[in-house]
Amino acid sequence: MESLGEKLKNTRVEKGLSIDQISRETNISIRFLEALESENFSVFPGEPYLIGFLKNYSAFLDLDVQKIISLYRALRIQEQPVPVEQLLKNSPRIPAFLLPALIVLILLGASVWGIYTLIINKQNSSSQNAQVARAPVEYIMEGNSIERRLYKNDSVLVTLDSETYKVELFNLSEAVTIRTPRGTEILDLSQEVNIDLNSDGIPELRITVADFAKNNPDMGALLHFYLMDVSVLTGADVEPVTTQAVPAATVTSTTIIPSSPNAYPFTLQVNFQGFCMFRWEILHERDRTGTNQRYFQRNEALDIQAQNGIRIWVSNAAAARFQVIGGGRTFPVEIGTAGEVVVANILWVRDEDGRYRVVLTRLET
Repeated sequence: MESLGEKLKNTRVEKGLSIDQISRETNISIRFLEALESENFSVFPGEPYLIGFLKNYSAFLDLDVQKIISLYRALRIQEQPVPVEQLLKNSPRIPAFLLPALIVLILLGASVWGIYTLIINKQNSSSQNAQVARAPVEYIMEGNSIERRLYKNDSVLVTLDSETYKVELFNLSEAVTIRTPRGTEILDLSQEVNIDLNSDGIPELRITVADFAKNNPDMGALLHFYLMDVSVLTGADVEPVTTQAVPAATVTSTTIIPSSPNAYPFTLQVNFQGFCMFRWEILHERDRTGTNQRYFQRNEALDIQAQNGIRIWVSNAAAARFQVIGGGRTFPVEIGTAGEVVVANILWVRDEDGRYRVVLTRLET
């Protein structure tokens, strides 16, 4: 039986497709396509990204997406094999002279167990068939984020401006159904939604489905709740893209991720082609502040994950290749030319029509 990686590779070869061609058609990095075919899952920034790329790749090859995802999950279950020592371990031999005593002990134990069972059955005859239901759990969100595995009817209490709002996991079947103060939301694996808790027209809470198995409510759903920085989504601290002429030497903006109904986490992937100094800073996140700085060498790589935006500084723009990964897609990013020092923001902005996009904004150096 073909493994997951063999299934992808053999199908690609049968269709006469190259890795480079598929990368161009799907916007998935060659590095990630090769990792899927070799089943090297450690290179992915997180399982939601892996699942998204796997779905896109299998759909492009006209494979059954659900069967491919099932192959992946089965592979993950088998990742921890039984130690060889246990497989080779010999069963202990019982000396012949101990067999009669062992038989007596077994008979005695069976008699005691029979009497105990009879007593228990009599005491609980009225409730023998009753099922004990799991009591719903209510979690309190402290700070600006919380991640919990919730089961049906579990809930999270979110406090915003001295008001407390309840978000409940209402149902688990083909999708995850979440009940919020503003209505019901239905999400699949890796999907997310922004919720306007206080009806002021601005979403404050982002909910992401990090792990979930269809039609298996016993597994529950791993949900991530993130209280967003409203100033970012309203554009209070962001230089928006306008139609007015702006001097090229001061600020230039380029769209990376096109129009989207909501903002979601993304990853900036940097592959260094030469030696350079590189700095980065996560923008508009209360729990991740401060500037990071390193001197990178050829063939090194860096993945930076962010909810809202990233500020970067590179001493030689041609010494690194950049791409943004978000929503299961990969977007190449052009930063600058050889020998150029570049300072830029890569972040979500909200347009006048209420939709979002990720833009690269070069700042004055």
